[in-house]
Amino acid sequence: MLWFTVWSVLVLATLGGGFLLGRDLWRKGKALLVEVGRAGDLASTFAVRTDELTAAGQQLAVTHDLFTVRAVPLARRAELRAARDRRRAVRQQRHDQTIAQWRGYCR
Repeated sequence: MLWFTVWSVLVLATLGGGFLLGRDLWRKGKALLVEVGRAGDLASTFAVRTDELTAAGQQLAVTHDLFTVRAVPLARRAELRAARDRRRAVRQQRHDQTIAQWRGYCR
């Protein structure tokens, strides 16, 4: 009689646990399907918007290409080099000041 009670409790507990696990899995599956549906809607909206932007981009005429006029990139490169040289000079000045301070401490 004792074994019948033990096995009955084990079977009922297993069935109860299986029910709870199945219910949780069902709820998560429903939530997943809702999110997949929402992702599909967003993907279709994204595709429509991408097609609109592509069509609008093709209608625009390119009036100036950066590489057709050689002076434009050369001027930009000269500006960048001048800025780099200014930063380098400031950095060198700070470096020289730091070295002078350290030499003052060492004497």
